[in-house]
Amino acid sequence: MRIARIGNKDSTPGFAVEPDGGGWLPLSAMGIEAFSTADVIANFPEIEASMAGTSDTGVVQDPDFLSPIVAPTKILAIGFNYLDHIRESKMKEPERPTVFAKFPSSITGPYGEIVMDEELTKRGDYEVELAVVIGKKARSVTERDALESVFGYTVANDVSAREWQKIDGQFDRSKSFDTFCPIGPWITTADEVRDPQGLALRSWVNGEPRQDSSTKEMLFGVAHLIHYLARGTTLEPGDIILTGTPHCVGFAMDPPRYLTPGDVVECEVEDLGRLRNPVVGPTGA
Repeated sequence: MRIARIGNKDSTPGFAVEPDGGGWLPLSAMGIEAFSTADVIANFPEIEASMAGTSDTGVVQDPDFLSPIVAPTKILAIGFNYLDHIRESKMKEPERPTVFAKFPSSITGPYGEIVMDEELTKRGDYEVELAVVIGKKARSVTERDALESVFGYTVANDVSAREWQKIDGQFDRSKSFDTFCPIGPWITTADEVRDPQGLALRSWVNGEPRQDSSTKEMLFGVAHLIHYLARGTTLEPGDIILTGTPHCVGFAMDPPRYLTPGDVVECEVEDLGRLRNPVVGPTGA
């Protein structure tokens, strides 16, 4: 099942599901209230039951898609987790996952603007990533059982201000400026993803292919990441894990090619959808 958050100038934003007949059915039309991604997860048994008796009444065609991730308690992200990216960065393989956080305030929609203030950063970069949506509390789970904690998957762009990674000496702030986490366009539930380690992922800038790889290149797979992160931190429903990015990011090109206002970045994960985000200056110009 696909779950999105939709809205337009004439309607209040809300979560919706994709019926078999197409279009998007707001949860409100099913009598279900959900104000956050965690609410959707909590109500999912009722959503599934209600879908069995739905009709075309209330279905919305061609809506505006907003971020399907609302109010996560945390966004945890992994650096240097793709073997091809490790090679291009001329680094040794890490012995354990490299973990950092992105602030929830960095989230923007799948087609929202990425604000790149050139007075703040001249080294803005893109990173296509598979994002994992946690579906139930997870702490001290085994790697074998870890995928049972997954509600679904979506696409993310881990936008980064490269110079601030060095200036600050850590990743959190450089990855967390406003609009630096485009995500969506919907959540695909875990039962529809046969193998999270077998998905192609790609990115483009202004239509030019940049990244082209597969989640097979992950050094630490999704199950291991959940097991590792949940050893000391309780993962809550609606929390997000960004699982790393493959090779051909901007800083590793020769010469480096960073994002500037006027660019358009697209990120895609196989069967999960595509983001398309224009890069703008701080005034929206």
